[in-house]
Amino acid sequence: MVIGSAMSLQFGSAVAALLFPRAGALGVVAMRLVFSAVLMLLVCRPRLRGHDRGDWTAVLGLGVALGTMNSLFYQAVERIPLGAVVTLELLGPLVLSVVASRRLVSLVWALLALGGVYLLGSSSFGELNLAGAGFALAAGAMWTAYILFNARAGARFERADGLALGLAVAALVSAPAGLVSAQGALLDPVVLGAGVAVAVLSSLVPYTLELFALRRLPAATFSVLMSLMPVVATGAGFLVLGQSLGPLQLLAVALVVAASAGAVRTSSAPR
Repeated sequence: MVIGSAMSLQFGSAVAALLFPRAGALGVVAMRLVFSAVLMLLVCRPRLRGHDRGDWTAVLGLGVALGTMNSLFYQAVERIPLGAVVTLELLGPLVLSVVASRRLVSLVWALLALGGVYLLGSSSFGELNLAGAGFALAAGAMWTAYILFNARAGARFERADGLALGLAVAALVSAPAGLVSAQGALLDPVVLGAGVAVAVLSSLVPYTLELFALRRLPAATFSVLMSLMPVVATGAGFLVLGQSLGPLQLLAVALVVAASAGAVRTSSAPR
């Protein structure tokens, strides 16, 4: 599920990049979340009654984390290279993997994954600016919040009802800035059609898979597995965008895959 989520998200991001010149980064984020929310609400039809304050706190937290995380991420991409953004953003889940786990070996897997992720983005670090780095780190913090609230919503709601409601909140969070950014592009049927595709690939499919994965994996293990995101992004860049993979990048991929496999094996080992 985590691998499927990573593949869907990164190939969806390639489609989203094509829309930036027409709708702007924030406009694309808004379309992603609005279309995803509409589709999820139609499919799940979640109940609005019978939930306590804790349920709604989980939904609001998930929605705010989703909307803010995506907006901050694309703000960072506009300012610094994508490799550096993903590397800095991933620090949030990796820190969570160490804090949430009580095993010393988890620190080993997290450090190994961090080393691999650093190698993937190291060629871009010379082009950083403070604003872009700040947005990327803030997105990482919201990514951590997303993991925690997604796990909580998944435990409190049946099926994907919590995610559907959380996406509705995220759509409301991102819509105002998205409308300003996209302006007349929202009247273009081609842009809207591509926006639906981006919503399915970049939000609907990956967030649903992650919701169900979090019901089967500890938060610490899931956080280390998130290090597969830049690995899949590197592969997508090679296959779709023609970006080359050098020896250093291949070593980074091997380190991250080893860390992810180790995290899963440790989690499933007898206690």
